[in-house]
Amino acid sequence: MGKYFGTDGFRGEANRTLTAEQAFRVGRYIGYLFEKKEEPCRVVIGKDTRRSSYMLEYALAAGLSASGAETYLLHVTTTPSVAYVVRTDGFDCGIMISASHNPYYDNGIKLIASSGEKMGEEITDEIEAYLDKKRPEPPLALRDRIGATYDYAAGRNRYIGYLISLATRSFKNLKIGLDCANGSAWNIARAVFEALGARTYTINDAPDGTNINENCGSTHIEGLAELVREKGLDVGFAYDGDADRCLCIDDKGRLVSGDHILYICGKYMRERGELAGNTVVTTVMSNMGLYKALGRLGIETVKTKVGDRFVYEAMQQNGYRLGGEDSGHIIFSKYATTGDGILTSLKVVEVMLEKKAALSRLADEVVIYPQKLKNVRVPDKEVQAAVLSDPRLAAEISARESLLSDGGRILVRASGTEPLIRVMAEATTEALCEEQVNALSALIEELAGQKSTAAVTAGA
Repeated sequence: MGKYFGTDGFRGEANRTLTAEQAFRVGRYIGYLFEKKEEPCRVVIGKDTRRSSYMLEYALAAGLSASGAETYLLHVTTTPSVAYVVRTDGFDCGIMISASHNPYYDNGIKLIASSGEKMGEEITDEIEAYLDKKRPEPPLALRDRIGATYDYAAGRNRYIGYLISLATRSFKNLKIGLDCANGSAWNIARAVFEALGARTYTINDAPDGTNINENCGSTHIEGLAELVREKGLDVGFAYDGDADRCLCIDDKGRLVSGDHILYICGKYMRERGELAGNTVVTTVMSNMGLYKALGRLGIETVKTKVGDRFVYEAMQQNGYRLGGEDSGHIIFSKYATTGDGILTSLKVVEVMLEKKAALSRLADEVVIYPQKLKNVRVPDKEVQAAVLSDPRLAAEISARESLLSDGGRILVRASGTEPLIRVMAEATTEALCEEQVNALSALIEELAGQKSTAAVTAGA
């Protein structure tokens, strides 16, 4: 993880840790890195509904143009749509402006390679070096080499058509709820489901620049659950700010997590001979209940670090077709190179229709173990690293894992996007989870205080 670019791009509070000046410089260097002799490089940009997304969009476009790149604007759209357009329309690079599920005052810059995959570290390391003025200023384009900027809403519309084409059946007579999180999905998801014939009920589809993810979407799924129960819907789907993740509400108003989705779709794909390698790729955050359920079917699993980027890398290296995270980033590598919330919704409905089964029945085959997750904020990434490498923390984790034995597990890791340490415990009871998480969180806070004091003393 670099100084600026984490597991999901360059993310921070707009105009505090992520500024228009930095976005301009990112654009400048990307235009320089992908420069061609005979023709200008082509970069496509999408954004979510945050107020600061417009500022960053124009700054990136200005930087790209100054370096001679041609910029194509998709406007408000989803992260997976940018990945789709990059790889199908021959762009040199794609940029998505979004902080995903974070609050509106945060924002981010996600870089997407020409293949539609997240940009590799060799490129982001070069950009970071330039941002820190460890690289010389690239030459400015002059005269007819100065780049231009174009409207490219047609690319977003083609992505909508692509999603519609993937449905195997009409959705007529299905009643479907959509929580668009006041984000990127608001002008795409409903269009897709209504085109397929579903009777659609949409909430949180009126973005105003400051209400993205606010008590809605995949991080606040209670509103969708209430809608499903109140209207008697067949299923509900909740997206995050840039619609690369999806969680579900079943016909009984219960949460269907990313782990449930991996099981439901993994089982279905295996029955159809489509589960390459008989394997589902997960992250270390997936629940023990998923592994036990897949194990009963004889389906293998591979674990990666947290982040759909790492999931996709494992899938690509081994030819696997299904992978994802419990948070709802699900990748169907036959159709997409990133997590795609709307695509995931379509695949879940496909299983329901083909199996003629309610989502509640499909999900009940997975028994999820109680899990507790707590985020402990630390002053900065240096303190974060120091705490995680402290032998006292390692010893406490080991002791508590021994107490849980085979009936649970503990995971302590750094956030890839914020100065947080995430503490997770899984056990047979909620009380056991709570006990482990509280004890470890208290120790982390103590160690963080010590590291911070030591750093201040050393600085003095």
